[in-house]
Amino acid sequence: MSLLDLSRWQFAVTVMFHMTFPAITVGLSIFLSVVYGMYWRTGKPVYLQMFRFWRRIFAVGFAIGVVAGAVITFEMGLNWGVYGAKTGPIIGPILGMEVVTAFFVEAGFIGVLLYGEGRVRKPTMFVSTIMVALGTLLSSTWIIVANSWMQTPAGYRLVDGRFEPTDWMRVIFNPSFVWRWPHMVAAVLVSAAFFMAGISAWYLVKGRAKGFARRSMSIALGAAAVLMPVQLYLGDSVSGHELPSQLPKLEAIEGNWAGGNTGFILFAIPDQQAARNIAELNIPCLGSAISAKDLSCGTAMPGLDRTPAADRPDMAATFWGFRVMFFAAVLMFGTAFAATILRMRNRLWTARRFHRFVLWTTPAGILAILGGWVTAETGRQPWIVFGQLRTSEAVSKLAPGEVLFSVIGFSVLYLVMLVAYIAYILHTVHLGPERDDPRREPRPDAPGTASIQLSGSPALLGPREVAA
Repeated sequence: MSLLDLSRWQFAVTVMFHMTFPAITVGLSIFLSVVYGMYWRTGKPVYLQMFRFWRRIFAVGFAIGVVAGAVITFEMGLNWGVYGAKTGPIIGPILGMEVVTAFFVEAGFIGVLLYGEGRVRKPTMFVSTIMVALGTLLSSTWIIVANSWMQTPAGYRLVDGRFEPTDWMRVIFNPSFVWRWPHMVAAVLVSAAFFMAGISAWYLVKGRAKGFARRSMSIALGAAAVLMPVQLYLGDSVSGHELPSQLPKLEAIEGNWAGGNTGFILFAIPDQQAARNIAELNIPCLGSAISAKDLSCGTAMPGLDRTPAADRPDMAATFWGFRVMFFAAVLMFGTAFAATILRMRNRLWTARRFHRFVLWTTPAGILAILGGWVTAETGRQPWIVFGQLRTSEAVSKLAPGEVLFSVIGFSVLYLVMLVAYIAYILHTVHLGPERDDPRREPRPDAPGTASIQLSGSPALLGPREVAA
C-alpha cells in the first residue's frame, strides 16, 4: 500500500471509531435532559431511575469519544500537514470554535451531570444536563461545518495555494451544510432512540424492570416515529442539493458504469480496474422512481464512465456505504411504523415477537451513520476539498513504515477499546436498572438504618453499596 493509502486508512479507522460514540451520546444527552426535567416536574421515581441508568452508559461513551476526537486533530497536523497548511485559515478557526463553544460548555457542566445529584438543587442539575446536551450539539455542528465546506467549498479565495476566507457566512452556511446539519442531528437522535429501544426491549423479553423498560421504550420509539419521516425527507434533500455538484459521487452511489439504466441496483460487486460490475441485482424502473421521482421509468441513471478514470471515487465503498445507510433507514422506518400501529392497538407491551425484533435493531442507527459517512467521504474522492485540492496532494511526506506501524497500533487499540465498551454496556445491562430505583434506597430515618453520611453519590451507588 502507498503512503496515501496508509494515511487514508489510518484516518478512516480513527474517524469510524470516534463516530460510534457521538452516534449514541449526542442523542442520549438530550434524552437525559428530557427525563430529568420530567422527574423534576412530576417527582416520579421511574424518571430518576431512567436518568441514572442511561447516564452510566452515556458517561463512558462520552469519555471515549472525547479521547478519540482529540486523536483526529493530531492526525490532521501529522499525517495531513499539507492539508492543514493549505486549509488552516478556514478549518483552523472552525475547529477552534468547536473547542471554545462546545468543549468548554461540556467541561464546565459534565461534572455536575455525573456527580451532582443529591449534592446540588434540582434546577441546577436540570440546567447542567441541558448545557451538556447543548455542548454535544455545538460540537457536532462545527464538525459538520468543516466537513460540509470540504464537500461544497464557498466563501474563500486561493492565495499562493492557501484557502483564505472572504465571507465567513458563506463558509459556515455553505450549500451542503444547510441540509447536512439537520440530517446529521436527526441521525444521532434516531440512532440513540433505537439503541435505547433495543436495550429496553431486552428487559421486556426477560420480564425485568417493566416500568423502566416501558417508559424508555415508549419515549424512544415515539421519538423514532416522529423523526424517521423527517429524516427520510432530509436525506433526500441532501442528495438533491449536494449530489448535483458532485456527479461522480452520484454515479458511484447508483452503481452504474454506463448510462441508460432506469433500475435500482440492489446488489453489486464492482470491479474498479475493469470498470464493470462482476455481478449485480437490478430492480427495473425503481431507480428512476427513487432518484428522479419519475414513475414512468423514463429517466436513466448516469454512469461512472462519464467521469475520467483519474477523478472516479471508489465505487465499491461508495455504493455499499449508501446501501448500508439506506437499508438501515428502511428497517428503522418500518420498525417505528409497526410500533405506532401496535401502540394504537394497545399491543405494544404484549407483542413479545416485536420486542425480540426491536432487540436486533439496537445498532441499526449506528450502522446507518457509519454508512452515510463512508458514502460522503469516499464519494468525494479523489478530492479532499472537492474540485480544489486532491487528497494525494494533501498528505504529509512520511515514511510508509511509520504510518503502517501507527495504523496497526491504532486499529488494535481501538478494537480493544470498542470491545471493552461493548462489554461494559452488556455488564451494565445485565446488572439492570433495579439498582438505580430510588424507591429501593433505605431512608436515613427508616427503622434499623444507621444515620451515617456516605461519601459516594447515591446516583453512582447501587442498593447493595448504599445498604453497606
